[in-house]
Amino acid sequence: MLTLKCNYHTWPFSAIAELIDNAYDPDVRAKQFWVDWTRIKGLDCLSFMDNGEGMTRARLYKMLSFGYSDKKAVKDHVPVGIYGNGFKSGSMRLGKDAIVFTKTRDSMSIGLLSQSYLQAVKAQQIMVPILTFRRDGQNLAEDAASLEAILTHSLFSTEKELFSELRAIGAAGPTGTRIIVWKLRTTLSGETEFDFAADKYDIHIRASGSERSRERRAMSPESDWSLRVSAHAWRCLSDCNLGPGGGGGFVCTS
Repeated sequence: MLTLKCNYHTWPFSAIAELIDNAYDPDVRAKQFWVDWTRIKGLDCLSFMDNGEGMTRARLYKMLSFGYSDKKAVKDHVPVGIYGNGFKSGSMRLGKDAIVFTKTRDSMSIGLLSQSYLQAVKAQQIMVPILTFRRDGQNLAEDAASLEAILTHSLFSTEKELFSELRAIGAAGPTGTRIIVWKLRTTLSGETEFDFAADKYDIHIRASGSERSRERRAMSPESDWSLRVSAHAWRCLSDCNLGPGGGGGFVCTS
């Protein structure tokens, strides 16, 4: 089922737009959203972070589950991903695996949505390991199995590494959410479909080396292959301005 989700988006930037739209939803209340490229343990990764209200364990579970949504309009602000599939379809289009770190004022939670994990354990149904650290110390005993699964099948093999990613959210604010996607989709030549080296403050869709491809690129609008230009087009509908971010990406401020 996870493999089917990645077929919802043929254009990779539309998958990124899904994740930006999730942060814009009224129940998240994010003021800023960061998109970056990073390398973790030798792998190219896309990271997404917002300074919204974060998610409780229950909300994180619902976001990672299939076919569920409890998004509600706040005043006149109607949520974009009303069917609740935006995160799944967006993240799985970009890469095989994604991990979510989220902080509220009362808890910190981590969830793993991973095709590699499901294949490794030969899962017969979708399984999403989730663990929560509560400020009052009342953690769930059943989280031990989830912790083991996350340390074994994610990019992070120690609790120290997990807490480091949770602390990274603090750079944006006291609460928020950080998503890391890895095992990114590649071209036929084995390169990632994104070109992270072309522009320090942008992410480009990679052009193939053929002369015909280069000619098509020259004739196409910049929004077809520049994430920065595309994001301007999406977010201008919501009065959002873009400015340079760190690590080869940008920050969107509403």
